[in-house]
Amino acid sequence: MRSHEGRRPLALAALLAAMASIPMPAHGGSVAVTDKMGRRVSIPVPARRAVLLEGYEILPVLGAWDRLAGISRYAFDNDLLTAVRPDLRRTVPDAGSAFSGNAEALLRLHPDVVVTWSVYPDTIQFLAEKGLTVVAIYPESLPELYETMRLVGRILGAEPRAEAAIARMEETFALIRRRVAGIPEAERKKALWLLGSPTSVGGGRGVTQDVFALAGLVNGAAGVPQRTVPVSAEKVVVWRPDILFIWGNASYSSHDVLSSPQWRFVPAVQRGRVYKAPKWSTWSPRLAPIALWMAARAYPERFRDVDVDAAIDRFYRDVYAISYAQVRHIED
Repeated sequence: MRSHEGRRPLALAALLAAMASIPMPAHGGSVAVTDKMGRRVSIPVPARRAVLLEGYEILPVLGAWDRLAGISRYAFDNDLLTAVRPDLRRTVPDAGSAFSGNAEALLRLHPDVVVTWSVYPDTIQFLAEKGLTVVAIYPESLPELYETMRLVGRILGAEPRAEAAIARMEETFALIRRRVAGIPEAERKKALWLLGSPTSVGGGRGVTQDVFALAGLVNGAAGVPQRTVPVSAEKVVVWRPDILFIWGNASYSSHDVLSSPQWRFVPAVQRGRVYKAPKWSTWSPRLAPIALWMAARAYPERFRDVDVDAAIDRFYRDVYAISYAQVRHIED
């Protein structure tokens, strides 16, 4: 028998339904925010014309498509956005990407605000000098992700919808916490999060570090206070991870790691416990189903009576008003 633990409370369901009918407020002034670079930026709220070079997976929650002046070119290949808005490529201008920071292209869109990441501070400074209002984000923890969602919600005049999504995420996290509670420290699985290449892993800074802790996992690279850690196969052998998770957008597969002679002495490889995550952003509400997916693979005995796919489907229906199958079809 499958557990009913993943079913949402009626109060939360009512709240999420109510959020869908909230009208977008008119332009109401400005607010000063401190972004990830420590810059104090005055932004109009809600913005009439916003460009999202990052944080665009939050957009389907907010439904503020009419306030969008442009979006990252990577959004056009995003499974979630494609499922929610099949006409995205035809209706929203390509604004380039957070990598390029093309000032001329952005200026042509006449945005009130541009949301990008903090990785390239010189680019952000250059855009600001061209007269663009730029807000830098880079959530490195679950609380920071929530604040980023609230910020984008505020920019687009849809804060209540952001709060509803956060509440739904917390419901999923509560399910995970209940299931992994009581695992003795000595019995917690050690894991690594492999990034764009198997020789780069997530360190002690970042949202995935919080997800590991929430899922009852120990990050083998937690002692390195960096977002990413360059490693060798020999170093991974020393860490002795029980499980390897691969970032969903990596160009290699779990089979590539499992079949590599360099990795044959890694416990996770010896036991066949290498899993590639779905291509979901960890900077969006989809962090919650990612955490459930990870926890269920790490401790299958504790989730044996939970239909994980059904729980993920309920999450998609509640937060995005589409089925998991619609997105999964595009992803596959």
